Amino acid sequence: MRWENLTDSDHARAADPALFGADAVTTRTFDTPEFRGITFHEVRARSILNRVPGASRMPFEWTVNPYRGCTHACVYCFARKTHSYLDLDTGLGFDSQIVVKVNAPDLLRRQLASRRWQGEHVAMGTNVDCYQRAEGRYRLMPGIISALTERANPFSILTKGTLILRDLDLLTRAARVTDVGISVSVGFTDPDLWRTVEPGTPAPERRLEVVRILGEHGIGCGVLMAPVIPFLSDEPAQLRATVRAIAAAGATSVTPLVLHLRPGAREWFMAWLGRHHPHLVRRYERLYADGAYAPKWYQRRITRQVHDLAQEYGIGPTRAGMPRRIAEPAPPEPDQLAATEPVQLSLL
Repeated sequence: MRWENLTDSDHARAADPALFGADAVTTRTFDTPEFRGITFHEVRARSILNRVPGASRMPFEWTVNPYRGCTHACVYCFARKTHSYLDLDTGLGFDSQIVVKVNAPDLLRRQLASRRWQGEHVAMGTNVDCYQRAEGRYRLMPGIISALTERANPFSILTKGTLILRDLDLLTRAARVTDVGISVSVGFTDPDLWRTVEPGTPAPERRLEVVRILGEHGIGCGVLMAPVIPFLSDEPAQLRATVRAIAAAGATSVTPLVLHLRPGAREWFMAWLGRHHPHLVRRYERLYADGAYAPKWYQRRITRQVHDLAQEYGIGPTRAGMPRRIAEPAPPEPDQLAATEPVQLSLL
């Protein structure tokens, strides 16, 4: 395994300083139903704040990724290619060989305290899900959120996981001192499609329940409607059903994203397509003949349809995942205090 070549940039040269060496890796398996068949490679990372390559389309410059590989096992995941940098398989290996940066919270706390750090926005869940199944055991996110909160450092989280609700109190506290953006990924609501294309994720309705609960606690949550899968989830009736469910959950916004198939993900997805929908293989070869992205005309059509539906169902114009802050409640007037009976104070 090329651990010594793993750097903070997925596009880095092998000669660049490694994030950790081979002697820092501890491999574990756990004989419990939720982790059966999964191998965890525990590492002590040398850096946790990753600068996004300048050529990236992402609207942020810094990320934190406490895990590599993902038990969500989404067949289309664009991050599959990153496993090849470790000499790991980008198919089943990506789903079952999980790299865990066990020192991520402490390392982040030190890096945020550096004089060189300027308090820029930090995005999480942009490579693999930071609330995947492994987080239930390793509990890295509470320390990461706390480190960001201590510095009032703005951050955002994108997830398909319901485990984020475990950290609701921490997120609420953070949103009182800095800008916090939360987005949940729900590309479609078709249960049959979900079971085969996203087999390790919570069901779409459970993810939408996360949106509702976060909203009830004052944390507005956008939905990244991703991916819209050509010929499988893009019919007008399917788009309407998904946007209607997103609106009913109280999402602040919905942002559609059409499936893109980068190397690593493309091969795995096309193999899945050949097994489950062989009649679509030739159509996909034509649609994605020019590269990883669907043609612009197709992307524009989907975006227009979803935006029209969002307007119809009353979803506001806020950009998905836009940072927002919970306002401190106004103190009561003196006469209001005098008129009330003594009560037990609570944090929420």
